[in-house]
Amino acid sequence: MTGANGFVASWLVKRLVELGLTVHATVREANRTEKTQHLIALGEQGPGQVVLFSADLLKPGSFDDAIVGCGTVFHTASPFILNIEDPHRDLLDPAVKGTQNLLNSVNSCATVKRVVLTSSVAAIFGDNQDCAQSEGGVLTERDWNTTSSASHQPYNYSKTLAEQAAWDMVKAQNQWDLVSVNPALVIGPTLGGHSTSATHDLLRQLGDGRMKPGAPPYEVGMVDVRDVAEAHVRAAFLPNANGRYIVFNEACSILGLAECLRDRFTDYPLPKRELPKWVVWLVGPILDKTITRLFASRNLGIPWRADNSRGVKELGLSYRALKGSAEEMFQQMIDLGVVSK
Repeated sequence: MTGANGFVASWLVKRLVELGLTVHATVREANRTEKTQHLIALGEQGPGQVVLFSADLLKPGSFDDAIVGCGTVFHTASPFILNIEDPHRDLLDPAVKGTQNLLNSVNSCATVKRVVLTSSVAAIFGDNQDCAQSEGGVLTERDWNTTSSASHQPYNYSKTLAEQAAWDMVKAQNQWDLVSVNPALVIGPTLGGHSTSATHDLLRQLGDGRMKPGAPPYEVGMVDVRDVAEAHVRAAFLPNANGRYIVFNEACSILGLAECLRDRFTDYPLPKRELPKWVVWLVGPILDKTITRLFASRNLGIPWRADNSRGVKELGLSYRALKGSAEEMFQQMIDLGVVSK
């Protein structure tokens, strides 16, 4: 498993170890115990095992040793950051070249029969207005993001290019097959403590008062991290799993996420209303460089709709309620000192 100390990957490691499997877990620096202690603890709890390897997404051959003897490969490593300086350095190269380097290593190992790729709904749509272009106004696994670029929605662009690169490489061989898990915005507690995921930054903004005047009128699908991990397990080991699977519970707005927290966290300055779209369009780029006027025009106030039925029917997925997931995540961030009143 690549990026094994990541938000989703850590829960996936836990699930695989509980199933009694041996996980070859790659991280950037295996000797940095502050980043891997929770993985070591999972291996000690058993019944499965965790074996750590150091690997670099941008270094060809870096995954060769970790893949030896493995039958299934999970590629979860990919940065999820929105506030970036250089889209190629920070997002595109790690996502695309990292995927290509991993799959070249897979091609050199005859034991691998299935690769499960952690993609994203970002590879299916670029902006909320894209939903209207889908059949019935609802995104499905047949859709591809065609509107993102290095300058507009670069994270979405990176996930699109990386998944397309994977599907191109699977066609060139007949040793292994590929299943792609495409989750929406992932929420829930972490196993490794602090996280750099953009999801955590969103909850931090909800809790520290930055959104007290109002939340941007933005909606997207959301899903618990443990449900995403389970989707990966089923994508890996159900023989008939194939293709792409959109994974989310329901569409939810940023204000809706705040409403999930309001009953329990009464002392925090959670937003109580949505800002008008024109206000965010005018002021957003000044306050947050990730909110461009193009982003505001194409996303704010526009419903997000997608179909998750394929994963429910073929993988047997079911989903936790978002309220409990959000509460657990926010409470953990308070306990870690990431959010304060």
